[in-house]
Amino acid sequence: MSKQGKMDCGRRRLIVATAAVGGVGAVAALVPFVSSLLPSERAKAAGAPVEVDISKLEPGQMMTVEWRGKPVWIINRTKDMLETLTKLNDAVADPKSEKQQQPAYAQNETRSIKPEMMVVVGICTHLGCSPSSKFKAGVDEGMPGDWLGGFLCPCHGSTFDFAGRVYKSKPAPTNLEVPPHVYLSDTRIVIGEDKKGA
Repeated sequence: MSKQGKMDCGRRRLIVATAAVGGVGAVAALVPFVSSLLPSERAKAAGAPVEVDISKLEPGQMMTVEWRGKPVWIINRTKDMLETLTKLNDAVADPKSEKQQQPAYAQNETRSIKPEMMVVVGICTHLGCSPSSKFKAGVDEGMPGDWLGGFLCPCHGSTFDFAGRVYKSKPAPTNLEVPPHVYLSDTRIVIGEDKKGA
């Protein structure tokens, strides 16, 4: 091989090595920039809105999503579930959520924007336990005979109806929290925003 050929080969290696190092450096510089455009873990924990698809939620079913590190329950209430609410107005402590700060759309009997859809934070307002679902009426789930369905907090016995309203004379001081939320369509909800509230 000629002297010229050896030189060209050496130059090619140098050019390839320089380009490779430059490419790695460009990627390394780009990663923090791209990462800075994404919501940080701090922003998510602070309550970045969560979009939820409820298209597959059948009547009587409940789904749980996380918002601000808390479970949010979404229930597609049946006609029977909704009919229990009027029967319980005298049994619950705050039937229309007037004693605590709640979105205006939670200050009604169903505590919701759309009567069939319940959206509440699934944390007991007493000491922060997570209540259990007790959807069946009567004694089927170990509840009293006059139980119409709802939730039981196993820690200290607070009970809530299908609107998240606390029964009278229970340790929980207020109804379950209704988080701010808005419907983008009949099948999509954004938890953490309430621009329109409808």
